[in-house]
Amino acid sequence: MCGIFGYVGERDVVEVLVAGLKRLQYRGYDSCGIAVLDGNELAIVKEAGRIERLEQVLSRYTFQAKVGIAHTRWATHGKPTPTNAHPHIDCHGTVSIVHNGVIDNFLNLRESLLNRGHILRSETDTEVIAHLIEEELSKISHEGEKAFVFLKAVMKAVSQLKGSYAIACLWEGAPGVIVSARQGSPLLIGVGNNEACIGSDLNAVLPITKQVILLNDGELALVTQTKVWVFDIEGKEKKVAVQRIEWEVTEEDRAGFPTFMLKEIYEQPERIRKIIALRCQGANPPIFEELDMPPSQLIGFRRIIVQAAGTSWHSGLYGKYLFERYLRIPTDAEIASEFRYREPVLEQDTLVIAISQSGETADTLAGIRQARSRFVPVLSLCNVPGSTMTRESDAVIYLHAGPEIGVASTKAYTAQLAHLFLLTLHLARLKWLLSQDNINQLLDQFNQLPEKMEKILDEQESIVRECAKTFLDSRYFLYLARGINYPTALEGALKLKEVSYIHASGYPAGEFKHGPIALVDKDTPVVCIAPVDSVYEKTLANIEEVKARGGRLIVVTTEGNRDFDEMAEFIFTIPQIHEDLTPLLTVIPLQLLAHHVAAMKGLDVDKPRNLAKSVTVE
Repeated sequence: MCGIFGYVGERDVVEVLVAGLKRLQYRGYDSCGIAVLDGNELAIVKEAGRIERLEQVLSRYTFQAKVGIAHTRWATHGKPTPTNAHPHIDCHGTVSIVHNGVIDNFLNLRESLLNRGHILRSETDTEVIAHLIEEELSKISHEGEKAFVFLKAVMKAVSQLKGSYAIACLWEGAPGVIVSARQGSPLLIGVGNNEACIGSDLNAVLPITKQVILLNDGELALVTQTKVWVFDIEGKEKKVAVQRIEWEVTEEDRAGFPTFMLKEIYEQPERIRKIIALRCQGANPPIFEELDMPPSQLIGFRRIIVQAAGTSWHSGLYGKYLFERYLRIPTDAEIASEFRYREPVLEQDTLVIAISQSGETADTLAGIRQARSRFVPVLSLCNVPGSTMTRESDAVIYLHAGPEIGVASTKAYTAQLAHLFLLTLHLARLKWLLSQDNINQLLDQFNQLPEKMEKILDEQESIVRECAKTFLDSRYFLYLARGINYPTALEGALKLKEVSYIHASGYPAGEFKHGPIALVDKDTPVVCIAPVDSVYEKTLANIEEVKARGGRLIVVTTEGNRDFDEMAEFIFTIPQIHEDLTPLLTVIPLQLLAHHVAAMKGLDVDKPRNLAKSVTVE
């Protein structure tokens, strides 16, 4: 949610800022803008809508600037309008700010500022920060270096805030300086050769430099072209730790695909091959070199809690099935936003596993902090190195899905499933619950995944496309499955909702008679996930119930199965594979179905309305 980018250096500042915004737009946004110091004067250009619109307006201007800040906004307070777009300014137009987060006490701050004579132009919580900085600048002495005067004013202003924020600020009195601060929202600094930048994530910073400073909560940074200072909220200078981050930088082109989402669906076989190369080599795979948790600790847990949000929660449900089946450890899969606010029983023989693509999901981070405050260890599965989640957990496993641009997650989901499967085998080996022969047999099945994924993509694309065309105007979909594919039903329904705006619900097939069956009629498409597995006959009985009530059947099943030839309107098949790996295959035609329905409706598949890639606020 929201993207912040800033730059100070010798390059064309406007060009760099716009390029940075484009690398952040996958996070989701509805307005955007930039602020530059043109000489010693602030110049601000902002627009509602897409970055392309902002570019058109910027083409009318010529700026002589070496420093600037930029922002993509995902509306929280106030509609997406040019007035509410960032950057925001103070009364006199000398301070400009961009912000990601939510200021919980902004109404009280806003009322106090209005009572003191401030004129606030927007509906946002962000604007109050610029006015607080303006007030603090008026209170403190301007003797000494102006950069540190500005830093002190920002420090005093943010100490009044309650909530979450990542901010970047400019002041006409300190040209060539960006002051930034972080509390609960991601922000990092890139240190280049006679240049520096700040960004909400690595994707914006790495094209400029791989040398990165990861800001922690409660820290501020003073950023110039040649040097970066870091301070805590009390003003104490901290040692600057520069890390070299080796991570793939997302290419902005879609490599011939019409959307990033479709490109990423087709990247899944290669991503699983990469995971196999990293994790499944050597005498005793799987291998997790980065897993900094000793085997003696890993085998001692008597309970597992997986907490995550959205698609990551669905993968957590998959993990629950595996952990209980193979490790015989009681496991709960918790929605992070619920986990953080109830009173969960957390004991020190419990392992909390947190899952997130971005590593910045606010509710999941809160769950991590809750667990660690009770001295319960946390293992995180995350895609982004250097993210907040990776730094605040006791141990981490990287997903190696590569950067994911489409807001609706696809390849990160299958990477999560793959790592949960491999982690299960790793723990089962440590606990002597599976022999090496058993593990090798399962790994042999796992190693076949890329080829079988490609087979689905090659052979099922045309039938999925025809299915999408047939049900393009449907108002409601039901998704049913049993056992380890129940999370696939949830994920398939979520994907359709996210990108096509068609309401869809996923249910365990055994629950079908307990309410959802009332929704079935001659217009209702029902997607049944029914590979030939240990619960196949039970699932088949539920499918018969759908057909008997006139529902329009779409079935995902194992190739060669002819049970649905006279029953289903469309059949998507997957190659034969071990039952516990079927969710990595059954989800692929459902991803394609969601994509094609949305594309045929003419919707923005990569940037669905109201959604953000990284949900960094509640």
